[in-house]
Amino acid sequence: MATRRELIEAVAARYQSAGRHEKKEILDEFVRVTGFHRKHAIRALKKSPRQRTGEPRQRARIYNEAVREALTIVWEAADRICGKRLRQVIAGLIDAMERHGHLRLDAAVRERLLSMSAATMDRLLTTVRDTAKQGVAER
Repeated sequence: MATRRELIEAVAARYQSAGRHEKKEILDEFVRVTGFHRKHAIRALKKSPRQRTGEPRQRARIYNEAVREALTIVWEAADRICGKRLRQVIAGLIDAMERHGHLRLDAAVRERLLSMSAATMDRLLTTVRDTAKQGVAER
């Protein structure tokens, strides 16, 4: 595998800078030497070498701490039901809590809560659930 990688890197630079006729000749030779299927050889030679960094990419956070806090409050008010059930009642629950003054949400936070999936709700509530379970276990 290491030899093939080295060969791909060596031939890829030539292949990428060559014209159409030269590419055909380079590709024919490459297929004979490696035994690759022609289409696989084209993909291997077109691909640029990967530059790996030691650290994984960080994804942008969609749900910030304000959304997590609001979700926790709504979840507690719903008697800690699961995400699938909470997803079904969250719109009515938020309206009722705001109407009675128990909750005041920003427009962006409200929109994020209402667009959140049940699985995401469960994922964001795992730390709160674990803390609640530990509190019950200590008693």
